[in-house]
Amino acid sequence: MILVREKEGIVLSKILIIDDEIDLVMLLEEELKERGHEVLIADNGQTGVELSKQQPDLILLDIMMPKMDGFEVCRLIRDDVLCPIIFLSAKQSETDKIKGLTYGGDDYITKPFGLHELMARIEANLRREKRSQYINSENKRYKFYFGDLSLDIKERTVEIGEKSIGLTKREFDIVELLAHHAGQVFSKEQIYEYVWGYDSDGDSATVVERIKKIRAKFAAVMPEKEYISTVWGIGYKWNKM
Repeated sequence: MILVREKEGIVLSKILIIDDEIDLVMLLEEELKERGHEVLIADNGQTGVELSKQQPDLILLDIMMPKMDGFEVCRLIRDDVLCPIIFLSAKQSETDKIKGLTYGGDDYITKPFGLHELMARIEANLRREKRSQYINSENKRYKFYFGDLSLDIKERTVEIGEKSIGLTKREFDIVELLAHHAGQVFSKEQIYEYVWGYDSDGDSATVVERIKKIRAKFAAVMPEKEYISTVWGIGYKWNKM
């Protein structure tokens, strides 16, 4: 659970570091603990997958590791772990950055990096996560908040302010998928398969038209906010507010 220490404005949380660079890990652990965070450490991908079951509030994930690389770790845990994932990697190509974000990463920082910049990004991601989620009494997310927009999974409703947004079943399914994985990029094909299934007779062009309609409905109430972004050449993502 994320707590806020009002006096210092610091988010207190459980952070999982998955990285095999021991010196870097020790530096990050010391700095994070000084800021009041609890720290879990895994020096390889397999251990990282296991520790992710402890439901950290944020994950720092290296890419090049023994046994299992960071991309595979992210792919395995993304559906079960809802917290932000920040990739830390010496891989600096645009292809690798896109791959990391496509697999479910929320941020991507190239090594070497400035410690203060990393800490600022960590705390920004934690604050954003706290604003965007609602935890019910069973500690399971069924309501999501993104600024003035609220999404109720159980009731299958979307509201912006006090205005109810009328979505069709398929439109709601798309919104639910994207919002539940806010920040993660989905291709048109992935969205189509999730909402319509593998055996449907249509194609991914249907997704484009549905998202246009969803955007129009949102814009009619809140024209200044963009909830769904197009990631050119890849697909769509829900923006964290």
